[in-house]
This record gives sequence, structure tokens and C-alpha cells, in this order.
Amino acid sequence: MSFTVAIIGRPNVGKSTLFNRLVGRRLALVDDTPGVTRDRREGEGRLGTLRFRVIDTAGLEEATDDSLEARMRRQTEQAVREADVVLMMYDARAGITPLDRHFADWLRQVSVPVLVLANKAESRAADAGVYEAYELGLGDPMAVSAEHGTGLGDLADALEAFAPPEVLEPEPELESVPSDSATAASPEELAEEGPDAEDPNRPITMAIVGRPNVGKSTLMNALLGADRVLTGPEAGITRDAITVDWSWKGRTIHLVDTAGMRRRARVADKLEKLSVADGLRAVDYAQVVVLVLDADAILDRQDLTIARKVAEEGRALLIAVNKWDAAADKTASLARLRDRLETSLPQIKGVPTVTISALRRRNLDRLMDAVIDLYAVWDRRVPTGQLNRWFQTMMEEHPPPIVSGRRLKLRYITQIKSRPPTFAIWTTRPGEIPDSYLRYLVNGLRERFDLPGVPIRLTLRKGRNPHVRDG
Repeated sequence: MSFTVAIIGRPNVGKSTLFNRLVGRRLALVDDTPGVTRDRREGEGRLGTLRFRVIDTAGLEEATDDSLEARMRRQTEQAVREADVVLMMYDARAGITPLDRHFADWLRQVSVPVLVLANKAESRAADAGVYEAYELGLGDPMAVSAEHGTGLGDLADALEAFAPPEVLEPEPELESVPSDSATAASPEELAEEGPDAEDPNRPITMAIVGRPNVGKSTLMNALLGADRVLTGPEAGITRDAITVDWSWKGRTIHLVDTAGMRRRARVADKLEKLSVADGLRAVDYAQVVVLVLDADAILDRQDLTIARKVAEEGRALLIAVNKWDAAADKTASLARLRDRLETSLPQIKGVPTVTISALRRRNLDRLMDAVIDLYAVWDRRVPTGQLNRWFQTMMEEHPPPIVSGRRLKLRYITQIKSRPPTFAIWTTRPGEIPDSYLRYLVNGLRERFDLPGVPIRLTLRKGRNPHVRDG
């Protein structure tokens, strides 16, 4: 069993920088602007032989009403309740501020051990600020620099006192460490492994995307049954892509909530650009992407842009029409959705659609059942024999075109990978096959082998049937 470390402090003291260093990846957004982090973010931290769960939190504000700042503070308070030890960070260059003192008073009243980190202490100019921490009454401060990585050895020694023995890993002998042991496979690399590596119960990464204020975070909370991420009437609350592990009918789901994505021309703020980029990376590493729409604003230009991005990245797409209980004209909304899908997303015909109300928790079972079914389609493999029998029938019904006086010869087809389904055709003149004929084959693949809602990739290779020997 691991232990949990929560990083707290007022805005802009370097909490997310430390979080990124502990998890070894740039997961949390970092910027000089105060208050970048809003939701609490979790990751697997590592310091020397220590392994632990680490929680990044929003900057503490002195607010207790129902404002956004107060809701952010409640998220931080929840992180403290879950923690085995709290790291209270402050800016050593600025010294102890009244807000630092205020929250130190609060921390002295909770039952969780606290370690004080004097961050940004990489130069002698911060020495005075380090000593100021003694007035907080929380023990000896540790001078660290999250940005430069200094002082983390002392932090590791201090955290070891809170670690159960089983999470202390022995230092491996040098000769026993594989050459690639330091590089973990990314979700995308795992998605592209061969079928022999596939576990039918492996986790599914499900990203929730859409325009601002369509109910993405509300959907996340509704699925989890808890107020895990911030919600509210303000547009653009979510900034980081927040991942939470969850189980649905025994299947582990990595749920990813993302920031709202507006049209690029409207995005001028630097933080919003960072948030959108973070959301797009979530799409890159997802397996199933749920595009959330507002029932009264279905598939506008930005929705289509997001859907095309999902298709380009080869991810399975599912559409959730939210706020369905409040839709002004349900029949007209569904008709518009069907028309826009048919005319504007022909490359992924058959996208499954589920009408939901995240606020009222309606149709969430149907949504998740559709996610599981869609993942199975995205991961499907078609036997080569069935493929080639279908292939011959397709060419008999509609022969390849004649180019330069000769009919094009398509010799053989096979599926070279799944996730998404990807097929290769061997032909003598791959550069001369028109796109219209390839679309004919893709549509036939989708219909014959029941592949709705996922991109189908078809590549052309020059040469003879690789399974037939010459002579």
C-alpha cells in the first residue's frame, strides 16, 4: 500500500513545478500567472527508492463562500483529508506572507503531518526567507528549488518516515537493469501493440472533450459519483486535463476531463492556449473520445473540428448529447445531428450517439456500455481469409478503374494492426488508384465487418501477394 503526499500553498509558489518533477513528466500546466491550477491533479511520485501518490492542488485563497476560489479551496481541503503528509510550500524569495501565516494556522489544526518547503531557494538571496518559516510553528523548513531540483534529497529523507516498508524499493544492481527500463510505454504505444499483448480487461483511456460549458466536468463528476473536478456556471473553469482512475462493471477506466476548446481564432489568452494544447494531448493518448455536445447547439463548426481531430489521430469517437432533458426541440436536434454527421464526417460513418443529462445522471449506463462496445470495435481484428473473400467480391461487383489503357490490379489485402483497424493492399501501381475507389473499399469494410464510429486506415503497398511464393 502506497502513501499519499499533498502539495499545498498560496498561488504561484511552485506547487505544479514540484508536482511535475516528482512524477517525472510535465503533467500539470505551469506558468508565471498566479492561479493556473484549479482542480486537484494526481500522479505517481518518485524520489529515490520512494514511491507514492502525489496530489497537486490549487493555490489557497481565503474564501469561504460559493465563489470559484472557495470551490477551489474545498478541493484542496479534500486533498489534505486524503493525505498521509502535507507539503506546505512558500516562496523563500518573497518570505512569509500574511496568507502563508493564515494557512499555517489552519494546518496546525488538522491531524495530518506537515513538512514546510521553502521553494525558489536556489540562491543566497532566499536565505532570509528560509529562516522566516520558523515563525509558522510547523517545524524546520527545507530549502528546495522545484525548478532546479535542489534539496530533493532532504525531502526524500523526510518523506521516508511516512512510507510503509513495502513501498521502499531496493536499489537495483546496475547489471540487472534493462537498457530500456527508464522509459515507460506511453498510452499511445500500448494502444499499438500487437494482439498477443492485448489483455481483454486492460484499462480504457476515455477522454471527455468539447466546447466550453457543455457539461464535460459535470459528466465526469456524475460518472464518479463525487465532486472530483470543479464545476459551475463560469465558462472555462477546467484548465488542466485531469485523469482519474475509475471502475465500470469491473473494467478499469482512465477518465480524462479536458478544458473547453474554442475556435482557434478566438483563443488569445496564453493560459487558454496551454489548456487547449493539454486537451489535444489527451485526445492523442486516449482510446475512446467522448465528444460532449449541448442539445440546443449540436455539431457547430468547432464541434466538427474536434471530431475531425479525433479521427485524424485514429481514436474511437462517441457523441454524448448533454442537457437532453432541457432540449427545446428534441426531434429537430436529432435530425440536425444525423444530417451533420452524414455530410460533414463521412470518414467515420456510424458514430454512436447517446443522449444524456449529466446533471440529472440520466442515461449514463447507456453511455458507458457504448464506450465499452466502441472500444471493442476499435480493437477488432478481421481474419485474413474473410478479408480476401470479401475483397474479391468487392472487385467483382465494382472492378478497379482503367488507367493509361490498363486496368489496375489489386492483389491482396490484410489487416496489419488494430486500434484503429488498419489494412494494407498489395498492388502493382499504388500511386494511381483514385481516392474514390479507396473510399468504396473503406465503406465496404465498415459495412461488411461492422466497424462503425472508428477511423479505418487503408494503405497501399507495391508488390505481389506476400503470402504466395514465386515460382
